[in-house]
Amino acid sequence: MKTELFWPLQTLILWTLLIGFFAAYRRVREARSKRISLRLMSRAKDVASVFEDTQVADNFNNLLQVPVLFYVWCLTAICLQLQPTGLLVGAWLYVASRILHSLIQITHNHVLQRFRAWLLSNILLLILWCATSLQLIASLQG
Repeated sequence: MKTELFWPLQTLILWTLLIGFFAAYRRVREARSKRISLRLMSRAKDVASVFEDTQVADNFNNLLQVPVLFYVWCLTAICLQLQPTGLLVGAWLYVASRILHSLIQITHNHVLQRFRAWLLSNILLLILWCATSLQLIASLQG
């Protein structure tokens, strides 16, 4: 079985976990410094109104949205053994664009730059899905 796509998949998972731990660290640090009660953290809408530092937590949430489709794509391509070099390069470019999106969001958070990285990642994901679908169709016909 071809498993080259496991590595970009694993990299994005590890990045997501790292951002999650960083978000938790920042949340705990702010809660302690402002003496925020745990009761005020029980609902998402309360958290949003209490905390000022939300960029890392927002990015963690972003990494749990559209990238799920990337994980499904990777597993689909691995199972179908449709992993030519172009798809592997595309997968790494997707991971790089998501990491770039994260770095923009958790640092200076320039919205236009962040949007461009987000858009690039979504276009790459669409291309990956289309290329995989086309390869599957071609393999069924041949």
